[in-house]
Amino acid sequence: MSEEKFDAIVVGAGMSGNAAAYTMARSGLNVLQLERGEYPGSKNVQGAILYANTLETIIPDFRDDAPLERHLVEQRFWIMDDTSHTGMHYRSDDFNEQRPNRYTIIRAQFDKWFSGKVREAGGTVLCETTVTKLAQDLSGKVIGVHTDRTGDVILADVVVLAEGANGLLGTRAGLREMPKPENVALAVKEMHFLPEEVIAERFGLTEDEGCVIEAGGTISRGMAGLGFLYTNRESISLGIGCLVSGLASTMEKPYALLDAFKGHPSIRPLIAGSEVKEYAAHLIPEGGFKAIPQLFGNGWVVVGDAAQLNNAVHREGSNLAMASGRMVGESIFQIKCRGGAMTTQNLSLYKRMLDRSFVMKDLMKHKDMPALLHNNRQSFFTTYPKLISQAAQNFVRVDGTPKIESEKATSAAFVKARSRWGLVSDAVRLALAWR
Repeated sequence: MSEEKFDAIVVGAGMSGNAAAYTMARSGLNVLQLERGEYPGSKNVQGAILYANTLETIIPDFRDDAPLERHLVEQRFWIMDDTSHTGMHYRSDDFNEQRPNRYTIIRAQFDKWFSGKVREAGGTVLCETTVTKLAQDLSGKVIGVHTDRTGDVILADVVVLAEGANGLLGTRAGLREMPKPENVALAVKEMHFLPEEVIAERFGLTEDEGCVIEAGGTISRGMAGLGFLYTNRESISLGIGCLVSGLASTMEKPYALLDAFKGHPSIRPLIAGSEVKEYAAHLIPEGGFKAIPQLFGNGWVVVGDAAQLNNAVHREGSNLAMASGRMVGESIFQIKCRGGAMTTQNLSLYKRMLDRSFVMKDLMKHKDMPALLHNNRQSFFTTYPKLISQAAQNFVRVDGTPKIESEKATSAAFVKARSRWGLVSDAVRLALAWR
């Protein structure tokens, strides 16, 4: 293989890597995709959400054979304290459309299917192969990769780094910095298996409908973090994620957070009687727009989680990953069609395409939100959840207390906890970060 030169090498077979490899292979480029797992997705045992519109742009007929679990008809948002949750949810029969908008998937199954499409399009996929380092010429241009299979260089005109948030190839080569602890979250997840009909009954679902719960509050023990629950066909994906910087400073154990989340009175009945078969931990980029590293250089580009392309506010990651993979594939193909070399200047086309897309526009819109939540984590993840819970209980509890006294008690609790100026300041900062 070292004697052959590829048009592109893609490192990684996740969402962004598969999208990039498929886009280029479908266009007729000679593509090699390298994956260190036994098969694409073998390291991803957790469930996830798939955003249909982005994949439909790449594979219009994906619904014909993709391994999809449930299409989502309901979204619940919970603010939790230790014994309760205050929430809102949105459910619409409009989501029971012919071409649903969102699905839950099992990544181990989905990534394998997606990589199969790369092979069908003519790409070469090599698993159980770890890229040990990038190969560079004397000028620093990336010309290929070294793997644990052979000491020879596998040559390519360009290398696409789709290695995930904890990828080390780019940092080891000095092309980009290691992500900072405050810009990366560690999520731990379990798969809880239940009969399909039990899941449907507990969540009020029929046929292949699905529901998602996303929760914040005291469950993260003063750290910036979120819990989540996804309904699959015969399992529930349950997990919690917190910033690495928070875990390091508090010394909280991720699995202890997950155990507490599972045991919460609002969660426990939903998973009662389930059998846990899988456990996984995964790093997720959370730094937003301001944490995005250099995305291209002489002979290389970076996509997906490795590029910090994750919208933490809207909990969107897979669609940004697939979109970046598609755009990098299209930009490389365009450069090839013009007879251009994979130089820094030419590969800047990828960044221009990203800038014009929803990816950068959405991340730019919420560029200040990660820092706001990180710097005010005690207020937003402990103080306010407790205040909101108490306010809700004051509103619904009937015990002979005059309503005016209950309302005064609620107002006084907010002022005591944050002061009037603090409440106004929090509201203004949140509004500015959201705009």
